[in-house]
Amino acid sequence: MYVDVAVVVALLLATNLIAHFTTSLASLITVPIAAVALVVIARRRGLDWYELGLGREQWRSGAKYAAGAIALVVAVITIGALLPFTRSLFLNDRYAAFSTAIVSSMVIIPLQTVIPEELAFRGALHGTLSRALRFRWVAVTGSLLFGLWHVASSLGLTSGNAGLSKILGAGPAAQILGILGAVVATGAAGFVFTWLRRRSGSLIAPIALHWSLNGVGALAAAIAWHMLVA
Repeated sequence: MYVDVAVVVALLLATNLIAHFTTSLASLITVPIAAVALVVIARRRGLDWYELGLGREQWRSGAKYAAGAIALVVAVITIGALLPFTRSLFLNDRYAAFSTAIVSSMVIIPLQTVIPEELAFRGALHGTLSRALRFRWVAVTGSLLFGLWHVASSLGLTSGNAGLSKILGAGPAAQILGILGAVVATGAAGFVFTWLRRRSGSLIAPIALHWSLNGVGALAAAIAWHMLVA
């Protein structure tokens, strides 16, 4: 069991490094390919669909929790984007245009980020860890690894977000603070995703929550930029 955990973690580390420090093509396809490979490996090592959160009997419960998660996140993000004193935090340069935000929210984020990461972390990793550890340690370990997974992707976080740059600045110290903040925030999010996976018994719920945070956040960024320009 511990060898299986080590294999999954090693593959996640290799995937992260290849996706962020090699070619632009690798950044697009590595994570989705690795996620599918991890699920295949988990199945070959004896995990069933239920342990991966993909059992058919789990769909109804997952869909119920998914609907509630999306509704809650949409409400919170909408309020945050509309309030003047929190709107600046949504000013991500990547989503300044509505067309870019919509494509990212509906296509790129689900297929390149959300679904692959949930298959990898709350699917293969969660199922593998659950065979070796109690749930509390599954949650802690998975959340910590999920936070560290975002170190590479947060290297340019402050320079690419006008709101964060205004608060933290754009120098090396600001970059370090941005990375630490991203690790803490994504680690906490990973804990919530893991709890939702356990509570609902299904990957559908954490996929929905993950997408709503990223995808709705992208749309909110475009709205925030539009309101700033207007």
